Amino acid sequence: MHIELPEKLYYSMGEVTKAFQVNASLVRFWEKEFDVLKPKKNSRGNRKFSKTDIENLKTIYHLVKEKGFTLDGAQDYMKNHKNELQTFEIISKLEHVKAELLKIKAQL
Repeated sequence: MHIELPEKLYYSMGEVTKAFQVNASLVRFWEKEFDVLKPKKNSRGNRKFSKTDIENLKTIYHLVKEKGFTLDGAQDYMKNHKNELQTFEIISKLEHVKAELLKIKAQL
């Protein structure tokens, strides 16, 4: 899955939910279930996600929504299979390159 977000330090909950096309409640639930997600909260409780949080969300989304893992299975997989997660990152970067090339092709 290719996620398009602008280059920023922090992303709001609305930007994240729009990019992943999920409900805010699902992102909040994943935040409780996965220890790797630690968005910053301001005084009003609004969540701001960093780039590392976005990368972790991509991994969680891939495991849970695309591969069909349970939440416990995804947590275990993220802890024990770091090498295979690196291949996922490589694949997502290649998908990004492909999307950029298709944009260039459309402009020609």
